[in-house]
Amino acid sequence: MMLEPAMKDLLARVPSRYELVNVVACKARRIAREAEMAGEPLAEKPVSIAIQAVADGELEDRNEETEEA
Repeated sequence: MMLEPAMKDLLARVPSRYELVNVVACKARRIAREAEMAGEPLAEKPVSIAIQAVADGELEDRNEETEEA
């Protein structure tokens, strides 16, 4: 089974695997929370959406993430 997008493509956007996990987890939680508050079902799992967002270069500023936490 191949990971899509490829890990090398994701690591081109985020410097380490550890940080990649943290970025994806935070974004997935935010996606799930926003969908729940809006009462909208998601077509894909939040983690899949977050991984695709990272691959597409949709990264938030780290300071913005820590302020929300």
